[in-house]
Amino acid sequence: MEKAAAEEYEETWAWTWGAGTDGQLGNGGFQDHHLPQPLLLPPPCRGRVSFVAGGGAHAIALTSDGEVFTWGRGTHGQLGHGNVENIPHPKFVKFFENYTVTCVSTGWNHSGFATASGQLFMCGDGSFGQLGTGDNQSRNLPFEVPFFTSKHVENLALGMRHSLVLLKDNSVYGFGSARRGQVGKSASKNQKFYNIPRLIDGFPNCKILGLYANGDHSAALDESGQLYLWGRTLVGERDDDQPRAAFPSMSISQVALGWHHALVLSGGELYTIGAYRHQKHTPTLSENAVVQQLNLTTTSSTHHESSSKSNLEKVPSIEGEQVAQIAAGTEHSALVTGSGALFTWGWGEHGQLGLGDTCDQVVPQRVNLGDRSSRSSASSLGVYCGSGFTVAVSLA
Repeated sequence: MEKAAAEEYEETWAWTWGAGTDGQLGNGGFQDHHLPQPLLLPPPCRGRVSFVAGGGAHAIALTSDGEVFTWGRGTHGQLGHGNVENIPHPKFVKFFENYTVTCVSTGWNHSGFATASGQLFMCGDGSFGQLGTGDNQSRNLPFEVPFFTSKHVENLALGMRHSLVLLKDNSVYGFGSARRGQVGKSASKNQKFYNIPRLIDGFPNCKILGLYANGDHSAALDESGQLYLWGRTLVGERDDDQPRAAFPSMSISQVALGWHHALVLSGGELYTIGAYRHQKHTPTLSENAVVQQLNLTTTSSTHHESSSKSNLEKVPSIEGEQVAQIAAGTEHSALVTGSGALFTWGWGEHGQLGLGDTCDQVVPQRVNLGDRSSRSSASSLGVYCGSGFTVAVSLA
């Protein structure tokens, strides 16, 4: 089996590494790997994978023509195959064979899919109402969320046990776990969850381009590059139940959220917000990274101003290059430079940094993907993080 797989995928174009005990590496096995392994996506997918979403221990690959493949932990039905089995290799989600899926996202044990016609389908764990179906039942097949049947869903982002949805009319909805304010204002402090989508207000008159979620954090980015944060605090000392504009002096182009940290990209330069629990000391200066502490404030109501300062750590350059793409897992991070070089850092216990060991790293370290450059020089590289695993794909 391994020999046949190696021959079929000898020109590797997709890789995974890190935690693998639920099959989330998609390499046919159920064990951790500390170095990049071939991801067994079907050969016809080469050059067609446009995005990969990584969850607690499962993943979704979306192709440019709207096909969906899932793999990994399926114990709550989050793979959408009509069962609760773990699957160690990417499998086409037959439910969507007559749909064109345009956006996918993964939570800890739930999955979301938006279609070209604006429909929203969810599956997996529903115990906190994170499927938005009006109950707390789990589902092992994608189920259309009734609340949005007369609306047009454009974007979605799933956190650990909550979900965010952006509509074509620019409104944002949240549902699922509500303990940290991640789905907006609650009717009472004792409200633990909402199983029906709720409008999240508090945004100024702006066009929202994207939503982001991980852990109990929620975020949005508008067309001017303004970042909005709510839910579990990343900036300041208190959780927030409505969107707050963060770092108004910056124009941000990309956002990636972890459980205790976030990455933001502005002008090709990388910044981190928050802290890694596995980072025991302040990073030292090196040839690859220079950490500069900046005090920037969020715009917020008066009672937040005294606690709204945050250390924004800047990595001005990676080998003299600008950063092209960023990704974050539970406690680890990844980036791709303009020339296609891949770097990882943070928590490494399961080998999710792809460096051949289980060590934590406080500054970005380069990941070796073999002789990719000699065979895929015309393609760019995409990197995506699950909670304790990482996926890299050569893009068209």
